[in-house]
Amino acid sequence: MKKCILILFMIFSLISNLNASYDKLAYEFSFRGIDGKLINLENYKNKVIVIVNVASRCGYTPQYKDLQQLWINYKEKDLVVIGVPTNNFKQEPGTNTDIKKFCESNYGINFPLTEKTNVIGSNAHPFYKWAKKNYGIGAIPKWNFHKIIVNKNGKISDTFASFTKPTSKKFINLIEKEVKN
Repeated sequence: MKKCILILFMIFSLISNLNASYDKLAYEFSFRGIDGKLINLENYKNKVIVIVNVASRCGYTPQYKDLQQLWINYKEKDLVVIGVPTNNFKQEPGTNTDIKKFCESNYGINFPLTEKTNVIGSNAHPFYKWAKKNYGIGAIPKWNFHKIIVNKNGKISDTFASFTKPTSKKFINLIEKEVKN
């Protein structure tokens, strides 16, 4: 009986996420870039956007390498990777300058990075509040390197927990599907 209830709950959650009535699209948000310039998601209309909260002192930090490779492999296929440094999980103590230097020198990062930003709680960036409202609890980062995939229509198509690598088959299959749509 408990399994049936759990399965029904999971199906309902999936259906409610797919049928979410968005009052806004992702394109209505912007972030302050790590260099101080505005990262306006409107500039990425009709592209797939991978938004990942990142940190330099996390066990998942080596995923920076995979995210950079994803960016290299798919940027010509209308995919954008945006890293959102956060100290919400106490693993990104540096300044924006420190973060940028770390990312460039250790991982050769050249995809857009935001300034250090809150991704959870009442002080979360408006994009993350919107993601929670429209996609549900699956959009809330539980740890660093949580991935939110925004499709070409400006809606969330899926989210991936920190332990899912950007090179995993499930992740790449979704990216392939989304860039073709």
